Amino acid sequence: MSTKRAAIFDVDGTLVDTNHLHVVTWWEAFRQGGHRVPMRAIHRAVGLSSGDLIEHLLGKDRDPEDDERFTAAHHALYATYFDRLPALEAAGELLRALAGRGWEIVLATSASGAELTALRRAIGADDVILGAASADDVAEGKPAPDPVEQARELAGVPSDRAVFVGDTVWDMKAAVRDGVLPVAVLSGGIPESDLESAGAHTVYRDPADLLDRLDTSVFADRE
Repeated sequence: MSTKRAAIFDVDGTLVDTNHLHVVTWWEAFRQGGHRVPMRAIHRAVGLSSGDLIEHLLGKDRDPEDDERFTAAHHALYATYFDRLPALEAAGELLRALAGRGWEIVLATSASGAELTALRRAIGADDVILGAASADDVAEGKPAPDPVEQARELAGVPSDRAVFVGDTVWDMKAAVRDGVLPVAVLSGGIPESDLESAGAHTVYRDPADLLDRLDTSVFADRE
């Protein structure tokens, strides 16, 4: 029986403090397209793939031909931050600590391409990251289990040998659907009660809090 274990991480809001940058840049992209979307609604939708986020916020009755324009506008606006994306405190240290304990580190994110490259640069732990399941690699994004499943396959482990750490309701739902253990952080700004209702097994303040309590966490339980 395999002894490999995978620690799968969402990126935005979990390892890098970018959720509110996404809120502002999506808000502006929609504003440019003639839509007034409340920032609180956008915040709750962060973590969905671009297409799902647009449908979630504008509805199925929107003109889908505008989706590409909204996505391009968001990407262009968000890209202006690529050189200064702020990693959350101890994000890289947490990944290295887990790798040092024998965990395979994999990312599962809706980001891809240059955006994912910028996020990984901000984290600064590519030496221990085995790979990433990005938006380009799956048919459906979170809350579908596809990104988590793809990340597990990169690590070569079954569901019961993996833990997924994320910051949104979509992350928790994707983890539950794939059968991996969901762990949440509050650094993305989603209320603890919402994360627990979506399936979070344990909730931590942020990566630094999880690192401080690693010896009493589910990661220690599974060693």
